[in-house]
Amino acid sequence: MTTKIAEKTTPTTASQDQTAPPKRRRRILLVTAAVIAILGMAALLFGGVPGTPSAASDTEPTMTITQIIPLVILVVMFVVATKWPLNIGVMGLVASFGVGYFVLGMTDKQILEEFPASIVLTIIGVTYFFSMAQRNGSIDIIVQSCVRLVRGKTMMLPWVFFLMAAALTALGTFSPAAVALLAPAALGLAYESRLHPVLMGAFVINGAHAGGFSPLSVAGVLVHDIANKNGFPIDQGALFLASFALNFILSALTIVLFALLGKLRDKHSNEYTALDAPRIGRPTGQQFFTLALIVAILVCTLGFHMPIGFVALSAGLLLAFVNIKEHQTFIGGVSWSTVLLVAGMITYVSLLQHVGVIDTLAEMALALGAPLLIALVLCYVIGVGSAFASSTALLTAFIPMAGPLLATSSLSASGTVAALAIAATVVDVSPFSTDGALVVANAREADRQRVYRQLMMYAGGVVLAAPALAWALLVPTGIM
Repeated sequence: MTTKIAEKTTPTTASQDQTAPPKRRRRILLVTAAVIAILGMAALLFGGVPGTPSAASDTEPTMTITQIIPLVILVVMFVVATKWPLNIGVMGLVASFGVGYFVLGMTDKQILEEFPASIVLTIIGVTYFFSMAQRNGSIDIIVQSCVRLVRGKTMMLPWVFFLMAAALTALGTFSPAAVALLAPAALGLAYESRLHPVLMGAFVINGAHAGGFSPLSVAGVLVHDIANKNGFPIDQGALFLASFALNFILSALTIVLFALLGKLRDKHSNEYTALDAPRIGRPTGQQFFTLALIVAILVCTLGFHMPIGFVALSAGLLLAFVNIKEHQTFIGGVSWSTVLLVAGMITYVSLLQHVGVIDTLAEMALALGAPLLIALVLCYVIGVGSAFASSTALLTAFIPMAGPLLATSSLSASGTVAALAIAATVVDVSPFSTDGALVVANAREADRQRVYRQLMMYAGGVVLAAPALAWALLVPTGIM
């Protein structure tokens, strides 16, 4: 061992050339991200776009110190979580207490008013039940059945899950519920067929968003009603088709990206799944019971619109009685790190909304002047915000802000609102959102950290590209 360590630490030029570039690239990326964030905030705080009348206006909205401090802390948290394997949710909860208690003078009850209890319950319930289903081999039965159906054409599997998720949400299923239902089988199948788990997770989420704005869906009805109340009615059918088309294009681009990076096939699969284990034969009694419970969950959530968190917990409790000796092991199957991640980030971003950071950023965007530029900035602001917070909440806040823009320009209401809605939802592939967190939670335990990091990098690319893509295809073209 001493010899190996000595060889690795020998300061030769060759070893430096091999180890330095990755570290240097990481430092460059971190510094670049920090500089962009600082310059972006400086531009917003001190004048918008130089040389424009709005930049010189005395009435231009500016941020107060109580808005600047938590925004800077958010940037620092993101940089720290990128560089070190620290749970950003824990940082978010601590920052919520520090900013809320010491800066804003809030009580603990006021700080936790926006604590995402329903989302936390969904993650706990789904990971509790499906960890049990994974351990007793029921998920493997589903996975192997899917493998037989595609007859070895594994590259068709992501599209199968894309269409399944789109069908669920188009029929009225809330997108996190659709992802929660499909992610366990999708991720298990990815490991079994040696597809990259991030690719499979991205297709499930994109599919859920593809059908997410149908006239029957919660989000579709919400956006339509908000637009009507604010005096710019939109075409629901066009909104649905635009969302489906954009998510389909994004999924196709994802395939191309993973192919170019050589990541379509996951070379690490053998490390995280026992591919050499004997194939499962006839299901046992416990597996039959588990599969029946999965069907019951589908019926309750899709047919009767019952909350999936409570339903999954109830099914898990019934299953625990069948194998009560391993109940403590099943409790350990809950993805507590994901619970902390989502709870901490949503609580902190809700604090940003409470002090008016999101509203001020939107007002600064409206002060830019050029309608097309304003629409692009709004797409990016809502996209970046949704990567960390509730898409539904941001849609509710941002769509009314498009009213003054639409009233003073010739932009299409349907196209502009569709671009905002799509920009707000496609970024939910971020591990800080519910959908992305569910993908991380359903990764193999030993592989969870890798999936989290790679999903975060993929989400960063989506945040950079997707709002611009939605804007370019829907706003300047006037296609809607």
